[in-house]
Amino acid sequence: MPALDSAAALFRSLSDVTRLAIVRRLAAGEARVADLVDETGLAQSTVSAHIACLRGCKLVVGRPDGRQVFYSLARAELLDVLAAAEVVLAATGNAAALCPRSGAESARSEGEP
Repeated sequence: MPALDSAAALFRSLSDVTRLAIVRRLAAGEARVADLVDETGLAQSTVSAHIACLRGCKLVVGRPDGRQVFYSLARAELLDVLAAAEVVLAATGNAAALCPRSGAESARSEGEP
């Protein structure tokens, strides 16, 4: 089921808290890695690795400007995905976070942040 595999890969790319925070920040406008480091408090290497992942998934694009690169969302439709997720989360409460198979506790036990 290639279409489902692609959808699962999309959701995996957004399943990391840091990547999701970066995507949400870029929804407000473009930013440099230095800006994201300041806003997240994470190391530059960590932010860069997450940006590389998002770029590899074609969710984020970079615009070079001299020695700097400004990152932005590649597709406006990603905002629709995030908005739909917020509606589902509002409707289900904490059920996803409390799910023993895919919730926050499961992610922490598997080594995810």
